[in-house]
Amino acid sequence: MPRRSLLFSPGDRPELLRKAAETDADVLCFDLEDAVAPARKGEARAAVRSVLSDPAFDPDAEVCVRLTADDPEADLDALVGDGGGSNGGGELRLDAVMLPKVEGSAEVERVADLCVARGLDPVVFALVETAEGVLAAREIAGAGATTALVFGAEDLAADLGATRTAEGTEVLYAREHVVLAASAAGVDSLDTVHTDFADETGLRETTEFAATLGYDGKLAIHPDQVAPINEAFTPGSDEIAWAERVLDARDAAAREDRGVFEVDGEMIDAPLVAQAERVLERAEAAGLRDDGDR
Repeated sequence: MPRRSLLFSPGDRPELLRKAAETDADVLCFDLEDAVAPARKGEARAAVRSVLSDPAFDPDAEVCVRLTADDPEADLDALVGDGGGSNGGGELRLDAVMLPKVEGSAEVERVADLCVARGLDPVVFALVETAEGVLAAREIAGAGATTALVFGAEDLAADLGATRTAEGTEVLYAREHVVLAASAAGVDSLDTVHTDFADETGLRETTEFAATLGYDGKLAIHPDQVAPINEAFTPGSDEIAWAERVLDARDAAAREDRGVFEVDGEMIDAPLVAQAERVLERAEAAGLRDDGDR
C-alpha cells in the first residue's frame, strides 16, 4: 500500500476519527500527542479505542496511532486493554504506531517490544523532529521496527530556535538529511505538515518539492489536503508512459548486449533507469497499473 498521504485526526474527536476513514488518505493517524490537551488524554484514549475496536471501522487505509512521547506504555495499555491487536485476537484495527520526538533506535525498539507484548505488530513510524533526532536519523531508520521516517519541521525549528519561513531554508538541510537516511535504510520517508490548511497553492508547491527531494509522502492535518498530496505523489500518464518506454528499451538493449541506448532522443543511463523503475513502482502502489503491465 502506498503512503502518499498521512492524515492526522485528534484523538479526542471521535466524529473526526470516523470521518477520516471516508477520505482517500493512505494512512490514518489518530493523535494522542500534540492534538490532545493533557486533561483530555483519558477521554482521547477511550475514544480512539472505541473507534479502533468497532467492527464497522474497516477503512481501506493503514491505521496508526501517534503515542505520547513520554508515556507510550500508558497509551498502549489504554488502547489494547484485555483485548488484543489486529494479530492478537482481531479486536483492534491498529496496523502501526507513531512515536514522536525519536532521538535514537533504542526508543523505537522499546516501543516495538511494548507492542509485541500486547499482541500488536511492531511497526513504527519514527517522527524525527529534534536536532538530536535529525543527527541520529540513520540509526533510527535502521531500527528493525522502523517502517518510515517522518520529518517534523515545526518542532525542529522550535528546538533549534530557528524562525520558520515560507521558503523553509532554515530546515532544508534536516529535511534532506531525513530522506537520505530513510533511503539508505530502505524505509519510507514522509515530509512535514503544511500548517496553513487553507493554502492549497502553497501545499501543492511544497509537496511537489518534497517529491523532488525523494520523499514518499507527506503529512496532512485536514481532509482537504489529502487530494493535492496524493496527486503530487502519483505519477501522471505521460510520466508512466515514459518510464515504460525506458524499461522496454533497457530490456531490448540487454537482449542485444548493448550497454547504451536512447529513448525519445535522450541517452539513458543507470540513474534514469532507476528513476523509471521508481515511477512504475509508485504507479503500481497507487493502483494505476499492475506489475505485469509491461
